[in-house]
Amino acid sequence: MLSIAVCDDAVLDCCKLAGEIRGILEDMGEPYLLRQFYDGKELLNAVESFDIIFLDILMRGVDGMRTAHLMRERAFEKMIVFVSSSREYVMDAFDVEAFYYLTKPVDAGKLRNILKRAAKKLENDSEEFILIERDRRNRKLLLRQIWYFEIRGRVISVHSGDGVFDYYGQIGELERSLGDKGFFRCHKSFLINLRYVRTYDREEVTLDNGERIMIARRRYSAFCQAILAYMRRDGGTL
Repeated sequence: MLSIAVCDDAVLDCCKLAGEIRGILEDMGEPYLLRQFYDGKELLNAVESFDIIFLDILMRGVDGMRTAHLMRERAFEKMIVFVSSSREYVMDAFDVEAFYYLTKPVDAGKLRNILKRAAKKLENDSEEFILIERDRRNRKLLLRQIWYFEIRGRVISVHSGDGVFDYYGQIGELERSLGDKGFFRCHKSFLINLRYVRTYDREEVTLDNGERIMIARRRYSAFCQAILAYMRRDGGTL
């Protein structure tokens, strides 16, 4: 079941978008819960955990971009779709890993496409994981919770939201198995999850948790291609 929030201080716009979402999901036969909010503070104080948030940017009080930053600081990992009458904030949306950026008036075809892809992505995210073995015990780690892998000799350290876990393995095999799942080997010692890239330059990547990972010079061009392909596939601008 999809849990969705629509937040817009323009009440009519909020109700209209919520109604369009309901109609599309009912047509898809997708079960859902949907709540409407009319300012960022109200959304931030909500007790529910949403899968997708449709968030207007130009709001009174706590605007949409500030709301998104505060949600990411609280470890909100699900999808944010910005809805705005202006394209001025497209690059800012990248900083908070927006899933999409829609301009008003919202195109019904694009909205349907977003909801279909979001439902599919949530389904895939809930299923994808790796099993690591250490001291004869297996541990299941969800891919969406992993920040990056670090190799030191034969030991691979998995850095995740749940902590750091070590096991014996080969990063080359890991790279081959995760290359089509949003991971990129930016350095001989690091395989990073592209979903957590906040900023980057020719020397390093900064992740959402503030950690900085080196980029090998010879891998920089391929990294740029990989991050752009990831954005087009799992997020971006419409």
